[in-house]
Amino acid sequence: MGTVEPYEASSGRRYRVRYRKPDRSQTTKRGFKTKRDADQFLATVEVSKLRGDWLDPTRSRVTIGEMAREWLASQLQLKQTTLSGYRHSLEKHVLPRWGKVRLADVAHGDVQAWVNALTKTLAPSTVRQILLALSGVLKYSIRDGRLLSNASDDIRLPRIKRERRGYLDHDQAFELARACGGYEDVILFLAYTGLRWGEMAALRVNCIDLPRRRVEVREAVAETRGQLVWGTPKSHERRSVPFPDFLVKPLQARSGGKQGEDLVFTTHEGAVLRGGNFRNRKFDPALKAVQAMEPDFPKITPHDLRHTAASLAVSAGANVKAVQRMLGHASAAMTLDVYADLFDDDLDAVAAALDLGAAANVVKMWSNDAA
Repeated sequence: MGTVEPYEASSGRRYRVRYRKPDRSQTTKRGFKTKRDADQFLATVEVSKLRGDWLDPTRSRVTIGEMAREWLASQLQLKQTTLSGYRHSLEKHVLPRWGKVRLADVAHGDVQAWVNALTKTLAPSTVRQILLALSGVLKYSIRDGRLLSNASDDIRLPRIKRERRGYLDHDQAFELARACGGYEDVILFLAYTGLRWGEMAALRVNCIDLPRRRVEVREAVAETRGQLVWGTPKSHERRSVPFPDFLVKPLQARSGGKQGEDLVFTTHEGAVLRGGNFRNRKFDPALKAVQAMEPDFPKITPHDLRHTAASLAVSAGANVKAVQRMLGHASAAMTLDVYADLFDDDLDAVAAALDLGAAANVVKMWSNDAA
């Protein structure tokens, strides 16, 4: 058991508590104004030691900034693009507010007030990403034995409003492709395979199987703070994706005279296709030109061509599992969650099929009743 002892300080009598840590080393906490306060502190120490959840107070005196560096260095499982996003959130939003704050001084209410302030100027998805970075640092601190609880848990976040997704039909996909002169095949490839931009831009000649009409998605490239970062596809999963027969000739033309490791889709100068540049210089002007002639033409981005691919596949009769494999989703449940609106017609089909199956019995039943 520990002991409580009085001592004289410049401000009057104070009390100190001497107690042993779980490793049997002795430590002291000073500054209690009353013996009762000291006794209560000692009691909580002994109870927490019995529970096995005692923490050395000195270990929670480090700052969020110090722990953020350790946390980032430990994230070996993350892709460079994801890691860069966390680093950006920390440097721009988390550390300016919390960098010099000690772990022990982070309070739930203060975190909520900070999130409320962020919500006034930032999009809901951005606020969530920023909080995720702070939460990661605090969770790491808990695992490192510096905290008992995470002050960022159960923070109320702004709702993310889902915009109505734009889908192109076949005619619209070809119309947009024609407007992107010189890159028609890029638009159609994205709209009919569902590859992400980075997967398309990283596609190599030896990943195309023309006889089987398949492409193997095994690599992706992303632009992070102006730098190209090469890595595996999202979720690190390779997949085989089918493409329609009309894309064979464009792919042959793109691959002609190239080596197996050469990129299929490049700029006219042979450089990597960067999504931001392509959108500003080709895609957005083409979309604007099409919309000038057709005001009802969907407002989309290059990434939305992936949604078009899902829509065209479903309308062609693909089931949710096939769409999942095509898009590289982690599960069919995820595909259903993202594209629930595309499968609404399936409910009508189910009702029609049930009606057809029961038709003979229904006729017999009503006939007997009439008799």
